Amino acid sequence: MLESFSKRTFTAPLADGTSVSHDVYSKGESPGCVVILQELPGIGPETLSLADSFVHRGFRVVLPHLFGPLGRISLLGNMLRVMCLRREFALFEANKSSPIVDWLRALCADLKRQEDISGIGVIGMCLTGNFAISLMVEEGVLAGVASQPSMPLFKQQDLHLSASEIADAREALDEKGPMLAMRFVGDPLCRAEKYAAIDQAFNDDRTLIKLIEIPGKGHSVLTLDFIKGGEPAQAALDQVFAYFDAQLKTQVQSAG
Repeated sequence: MLESFSKRTFTAPLADGTSVSHDVYSKGESPGCVVILQELPGIGPETLSLADSFVHRGFRVVLPHLFGPLGRISLLGNMLRVMCLRREFALFEANKSSPIVDWLRALCADLKRQEDISGIGVIGMCLTGNFAISLMVEEGVLAGVASQPSMPLFKQQDLHLSASEIADAREALDEKGPMLAMRFVGDPLCRAEKYAAIDQAFNDDRTLIKLIEIPGKGHSVLTLDFIKGGEPAQAALDQVFAYFDAQLKTQVQSAG
């Protein structure tokens, strides 16, 4: 399923100076780029289908491969893998993001600088959901979707962002416009308390993160549980498409 994607290895340092390398898969030629951050189950058929849907809409798609097998899901196996990647992922840290965010920021900066990308949109899901918020501070990132943001695990009232990251993200969103967050109402890993924490941090005096709730008890809004979500999930995806069209394609047209 990845035969149509090009592959490269990208290396960048974490905050402690340690260099980290991950493979990056891309497809499409548009200067409007969508970076899809994998969720815990991995880059399976549903994630690749989501990627193709953006390619068909005229975007270039970039898939950083952070852990696990490709082309299939491995929930338990990937949980164990991420637990072993403590240098990159801090699953239980509140008020602080994971070190891998530094690598992802460097990737977005590289896409903007080296690969003639006019505008970048980011989709984070599950344990990478919060990362989409952090990445909004990058100059080239013009749109972001935090889908079922779940970290820190087992701390629903907390955010996986430091106070300075929240302040920087607020400033970026105030300039670039509101981003989106979405979750199923009955999601046990991204509950109402998580949305309340996001709302308090970002929507106190104006809406910087639009909070979308979908009926049902699923978790993976845009991938594994998308079909389960029915028409409301499709409506949420359509809203993402419209948002990315407005934020990215307008920028591309202006650059042209």
